[in-house]
Amino acid sequence: MKIAKVEAMVLKSPGLYQNPEGAAESPGPAFMGLVKVTTDNGIVGYSDMETAAPVAKAAIEAPQWSEEGLELFEGLARLVEGENPLETERLWYKMYRGSIYYGRRGVAIQAISAIDIALWDIAGKVYQQPIHILLGAKWRERVRAYASTLFRKTPDDMREATRHYVGLGFTAVKFGWGGFGEDLARDLSLLEAAREELGDQRDLLVDTGWLVERTAKEAIQLVKAMAPYRPYLVEEPLHPEHYDSYRQLAENVDTLIACGEQEATEWGFRELIERGKVDVLQPDLTRCGGLTAARRIVHMAERANILVIPHSWCSDLLTAASLHLTAYMRRAPFVEFNTSTGPLSRDLSLNPIQLRDGYLDVPDGPGLGVEVNEEAVARYRIA
Repeated sequence: MKIAKVEAMVLKSPGLYQNPEGAAESPGPAFMGLVKVTTDNGIVGYSDMETAAPVAKAAIEAPQWSEEGLELFEGLARLVEGENPLETERLWYKMYRGSIYYGRRGVAIQAISAIDIALWDIAGKVYQQPIHILLGAKWRERVRAYASTLFRKTPDDMREATRHYVGLGFTAVKFGWGGFGEDLARDLSLLEAAREELGDQRDLLVDTGWLVERTAKEAIQLVKAMAPYRPYLVEEPLHPEHYDSYRQLAENVDTLIACGEQEATEWGFRELIERGKVDVLQPDLTRCGGLTAARRIVHMAERANILVIPHSWCSDLLTAASLHLTAYMRRAPFVEFNTSTGPLSRDLSLNPIQLRDGYLDVPDGPGLGVEVNEEAVARYRIA
């Protein structure tokens, strides 16, 4: 069996992304990349990727650079086509090495991530096993989900939103971005409203939005000010690459500090673990290097005795991949669930992932266990 074709597609939602301060809910991605890998015997693997999709498509489809087999500036598709899709470790490194002079991080590793996930999807279909079994473990049948949504504009809006998610069955809600960080008193009033509505038995998570520039001491003051509302974690209160500031923050507060959705490769996450001293790693499988890299990251986190809660905001394809990773981990407190109703988030799967009693079931079908809606792909595809 060989890889016959790697196809990179650009999908576009009917409207451009808008995130007004008082938005009731995020509309989801405006653009999305989709990778489709097909073998010579017709087995297909898929992955989404939340990135600059046209740039990722160019990285995948770039032409042959060298006639001498140097493989330093090669398009990712050329590096894996003709290869055995089951050699995920070797193909990951071949893609990483072959793109090293224009990649190493950013869009190149994001494209590698998507191809890697698609290869794992193929492997599961070949062996007729879900991905978590191929990874090596199924510690749980389901994972507790938190609703991932935007901060609302007023305390009353926060109460209404919180009631809505609790009514859907969520036992945890993460509010993020949406104007948070512009006024501390206002921020705290929003958190107070959410905590009052959640009560003592449900969890509140906070994504402060790293676009608001903060020093380490400003972040310490912010997290301590939020402490009375008992956030389970505070996500990315600092720029993702301010590792030393993260260490200063983590060592001076009791609240769990989370970071990592912007990070890539096990080498990047080693910085977060050893320099940043964060409490929670948040690898996004379509950014960190795919499942091949994520498995290494999980091993590092377990050795350091810290938590891993994957970032999974894109579509049901990413949520499914993240559920397989959380099934593989010995400890998995949460999985993120994007509450957007936008078409690129909700329409790509024929068997959408559903919340049940506050949990998401780990898919048990072959590969990702999610069937792609080809009609929706055709409807939203622009390149």
